[in-house]
Amino acid sequence: MLRLTRILALLTLMFTTGFAAAGMIDLNSADAKTIATSLDGIGISKARAIVAYRNQHGSFSSLEQLLQVKGVGKKTLDRNRERITLKSGATSN
Repeated sequence: MLRLTRILALLTLMFTTGFAAAGMIDLNSADAKTIATSLDGIGISKARAIVAYRNQHGSFSSLEQLLQVKGVGKKTLDRNRERITLKSGATSN
């Protein structure tokens, strides 16, 4: 019973902090701490810059838009491309 409770708590945490199934992170809903701990080459400072950019410009509509955030380059984006999703707030253009 305790094990089931822990599993349910972990699943709840994952889905409320921007994680989706299969280890994906929703860049449009994740907080800075989640971004920093989930993406390779993104520390808390860059993660805060990502959240600030999102707050100022609205939801990300493409992964390439992440390159507009100071300190995030093409190599960092390419390393994390398979881990990022843009579900919440994304629009199709």
